[in-house]
Parts: sequence; structure tokens; C-alpha cells
Amino acid sequence: MEKFIEQLKNLATRIDSLKGSIATEEATKTAIVMPFFQTLGYDVFNPLEFSPEFTADVGIKKGEKVDYAILNDGAPVILIECKGVTENLTKHDSQLFRYFGTTSAKFGILTNGIEYKLFTDLEEPNKMDTTPFFTFNILELRDIHIHEIAKFRKETFDLENISSTASDLKYLNALKDYLSTQFDTPNDEFVKFLVHQIYDGVKTKNALEKFTPIISKGLKQIVNEKVNDKLNAALKSTGDSKVRVTLPDPAEEELVTPPEKSEDDGIITTPEELETYSIVKVVLKDAISPDRLYYRDNRSYFNIIIDNNIRRWIIRVFFEKSRNYIMLNDASTDKERTIIEFNQPIDLINHSDKIIPLVATYIHS
Repeated sequence: MEKFIEQLKNLATRIDSLKGSIATEEATKTAIVMPFFQTLGYDVFNPLEFSPEFTADVGIKKGEKVDYAILNDGAPVILIECKGVTENLTKHDSQLFRYFGTTSAKFGILTNGIEYKLFTDLEEPNKMDTTPFFTFNILELRDIHIHEIAKFRKETFDLENISSTASDLKYLNALKDYLSTQFDTPNDEFVKFLVHQIYDGVKTKNALEKFTPIISKGLKQIVNEKVNDKLNAALKSTGDSKVRVTLPDPAEEELVTPPEKSEDDGIITTPEELETYSIVKVVLKDAISPDRLYYRDNRSYFNIIIDNNIRRWIIRVFFEKSRNYIMLNDASTDKERTIIEFNQPIDLINHSDKIIPLVATYIHS
């Protein structure tokens, strides 16, 4: 599994570097889609296993072909319809829908090489659902995505197992999408539902408007508290049980962010960035007073600075689509500065020998 994860991440990095130079659907198939299924363990050059231009007759139309079909004992199990890397997939699922009902395939995949939409027949047997049960972007992979993608590897593929869990996955993802939207901008119905649980007065329009920012703040605090608990549990596991960290309350972020930042600048400080900030404070706890450490966020990266002075930045944190890393301010140019990659912020504790020396010049300044 570790080898597969490494191969998948390497592929994502390669795709990120290639996507700008791919102009056609055929190039998308060759440079991106085929390597993805090759990573899953399929022999993409064996037509008995991975069949290109698979015939899927639709009604009175004969000779209709789907881009690829993964076969088992000569029968299609997965149909794959590809579009160009720059195309939006929203308008193209109807074509896969037609193909699905004319074969014995249990799964349909619609992809542009970066986004993948996986369909099955949860609502009605042998009729592809109109909404996918699983969607992922290969440039924005999370652990849960990798776990689900791994189920489609040739060596572990189990049709019955995937089918039995597809329903839970579909509705779980739908729930997460809904709650994620409400987390950022709760709509009237969501606010009204929550207000009904906590407020006995009349739910007038003015009352709902009053509660909207309270609910938004409450949701953010819940996330912060969960991250705090996870972070402190991780610190205990490293033997640093005497240290306890707390992420900044969303309502108090203005205390450590630059005064010129406005609500409309489009910058969103994420829980992962705040977690990294807290980890760095723990790493530096014996080198500098935590009160001297601040952060400033911008569109490109997240700064960790000393004495609330951007000229005294010591670390820049980058959460990108294909990798996470920090840049240390230990040289005069970016090309010379140390780069440390990490999976989770807690991993930075393992690099304290490189981080601690950064603050030496500021201790007595």
C-alpha cells in the first residue's frame, strides 16, 4: 500500500507539471489517464484486460464506443469515458449514462485526467445513477480519497465489496459537501433549523440575521477544538505531554493578522495553517518566547514571523495541490533556502534541528 501511495503522489506531481501542455483529448488519454490506470495495476496495453474503443451499442445505434473498458473474463466491469484535460465534466455524463445500460459493467468513470467521477446503479439496477458515488481531483488528494481509490487496484478489486459500500460513500460525500458549504456560508434553512434547537423566541427575519454570524462562528470554533484535541493527543504520543497548545479563536484572529487585511481580500486562513503555526511554537518553545511568534497569511503562502514584523519571517508554509512544504529563511534567496516537505503539520517536530537555529539572531534583538 505504501508503494501505491507513493506512486499515486508521484503521478499527481507529474500531471500537475504536464497539464498546461496538454491540448487534446487524445493527449489527455495517453499522458494522464492511461498512466493512472497503470498505477492501479492494469496492463493498459493488453486489450483483453484494458480494452480501448470498447463497443457499447446504444439502442438502434450500432458501433457506439466507449473510450476504455476494464474487462474480467471478457466482460466489461468498468467503463471509462475520457474528455480533454481542460473540459468541464458536468455536461458529459449523459454519454456514459447511455453506454452503461447496454453492458454488464457495474461501474462507470468519467474523467478529464484530473477530476474523476465514479458512477454505479444504486437507485435502479442496471441504470446508471445521475450523480456519482465518489468524486476526486488527483491534484488535491486526501487520505480518504487514496483509501477509496485503492479499492480499484487490480490486485484488490472486489466488485461486491465496493458495491456494498458505494451507497454509504455517496451519501457521506453529499453530506460533507453540504456541511462544508454551510460552514462557509450557512443558508437560511440551515440557520433556521439550528436556531429552532437553541432559541425559543419567534424566528423572525431579524432573529435569523442575528444568529447567522453566531452559528458561523460556532462551527469554526468546533473545528478549532477538534484540531486542538488531535494536536495535543499527537504531542502526548511524542512524549511532550507537558506542552499544551491552543489554536487561535476565529473571533480573535485579528490579533495576529496584519491590520491591512480586509474581509474581501479572498484570503482564508485554514485549520491546517493554524495547526502548523502551533506546531512551530511548540518546536521553538525553548528557543524563544511564544509571545514573540505571530503569523500573517497571504494568497500564496502562510508566514510565521517574529515580533509581528513581516521582515522577521522565519518560515513560509505552503499547502499546494500535490505537496505540503515549508521554506526556511536561512539564506538570502529562495533558491538557496531550505525546503522541508511534510504530510501532516505534526511531522515538523522531526525537523526541529533545522527550525530552531532560525531564531538565534532574534533572541536578543
